[in-house]
Amino acid sequence: MESLLDGYPTSPLIHDELLGSDGVRPQCARLARGFDRLGAEEVRSRAAYLASRYVDSGVTFDLGGTEKPFPLDIMPRIIEAREWDTISTGVAQRVYTLERFLGDVYGSGQVFDDGVVPRRLVVSSPNFVREVAGIAPANGVRIHVAGIDLIRDGDGTMRVLEDNVRIPSGVSYVLTNRAAMAGVLPDIMRRHNVEPVDVYPSRLRAALEAAAPAGVSEPNVVVLTPGVYNSAYYEHSLLARTMGVPLVEGPDLVCRQGRVYVRTTSGLNRVDVIYRRVDDDFIDPVHFRPDSVLGAAGLVSAVANGTVTVANWIGNGVADDKLIYTYLPDLIRYYCGEEPVLPNVDTWRLDEPDSLAEVLDRLDELVVKPVDGSGGKGIIMGPECTGAQIDAARARLRADPRGWIAQPLVQLSTVPTFIDDRLVPRRVDLRPFAVNDGNAIWVLPGGLTRVALGEGQFIVNSSQGGGSKDTWVLGAPGTRRTEPLPSIQIQAAAPTRQAEPRLAASGPMEQPDRSIWEAQQGQQQQAGPPGRDVEAGEETAC
Repeated sequence: MESLLDGYPTSPLIHDELLGSDGVRPQCARLARGFDRLGAEEVRSRAAYLASRYVDSGVTFDLGGTEKPFPLDIMPRIIEAREWDTISTGVAQRVYTLERFLGDVYGSGQVFDDGVVPRRLVVSSPNFVREVAGIAPANGVRIHVAGIDLIRDGDGTMRVLEDNVRIPSGVSYVLTNRAAMAGVLPDIMRRHNVEPVDVYPSRLRAALEAAAPAGVSEPNVVVLTPGVYNSAYYEHSLLARTMGVPLVEGPDLVCRQGRVYVRTTSGLNRVDVIYRRVDDDFIDPVHFRPDSVLGAAGLVSAVANGTVTVANWIGNGVADDKLIYTYLPDLIRYYCGEEPVLPNVDTWRLDEPDSLAEVLDRLDELVVKPVDGSGGKGIIMGPECTGAQIDAARARLRADPRGWIAQPLVQLSTVPTFIDDRLVPRRVDLRPFAVNDGNAIWVLPGGLTRVALGEGQFIVNSSQGGGSKDTWVLGAPGTRRTEPLPSIQIQAAAPTRQAEPRLAASGPMEQPDRSIWEAQQGQQQQAGPPGRDVEAGEETAC
């Protein structure tokens, strides 16, 4: 039988996750046979249906100011049970460490006193928020949701590329990808013991309710969105709908006497937990940007009073700083007393003179990233730069070494991707999502696989033209899941995005200029589905 993988190119320098030096990898053999049974024409037909389904259903993201369907490739990514156990353990270890670190940063500062991380590194971060220093969350949780970006290098080793603990985005695409794939490849999916992902909304809601202020027996949870013009609005509305909680905007909230309320047709209802998808700068015009129309005036005061919980916690962005990333192995040893399960990518700290000198000398072979960047923006790909661009980059690094880190150009692993009616290798990364309820850190089996659709392209972010794959984590051998395939439904949307029905106000409310409102929604760092929304600490652009 002719195989779809006939003529598939491989390289000894790049780890392909389906095809190894000895042929198809064992964990992928059943998947490869399933595609061969379908044949090229049937795969082509189902791939076309998959693309049209996302167009018709309004599963979109913003690319350069234009709404586009989020590309989903028909070939899933396979991760076997044993490897997933390592990944989920490593992600949980990392989230626990970052949780402890943030508690230290905004609390006693013991990590500074013990010389693990320099204090100057944290207080100089643009994401360090002094306004919440000394304020402890109700159940001690600051990272309710985390997205940890992983890559597999040329040797096949899974490494952490970056941490996203501000407002990581992209989980909605994990849910919709699975629902779509269950409809397009039901025959192949039934032959695999694929771990479900549709439990995520209930897990998230339980974690949010567990974060409610002390003494609240039936917490009222809301999802706070910047609005319909935000690039990640699709995710905000889907999560609110699947959790069964209200989706609100800033003007829907009112702060009175140190408490937060939501306006409803029957008056003001108390709000206990806000799952916010609004950046720190916009969340409270009293303490941050005074011109913000996306947040609620007095929200930080209510947080300080302990009457409302904001998830993720304000100020988490300091843990996303890529200079802090370089200290994570030491922080894991400090807080956990054990070695990191998942290694970092080798990284140079440019605020160290010797490292800066080496990077400036080797700039044409390295990748340089802004420490507070997201969505693939601002990255300098040395091997792709002209001489003039290298000279300009050197000047920028000399002027602001604290603002940059450098890494080697990692040969990201590839997965077969259906492009132009054939399977070709394309580079991928993986964003697992972790939910922390204060008692345990649960990692969603699979996460979002992002794929660089251009030949030879390294940047996988949707904001840079990337797509996604459904990630199939296979259950342990000998186990079989009995529940049905995921039931998360992709709801059809109107051709253009319409605003959610407004909640009726209980009193007069001054409406801001819509042009200001729309502009501020677009100012947040949300240039796609995963992704700082990424989903990648402001909403992380995927």
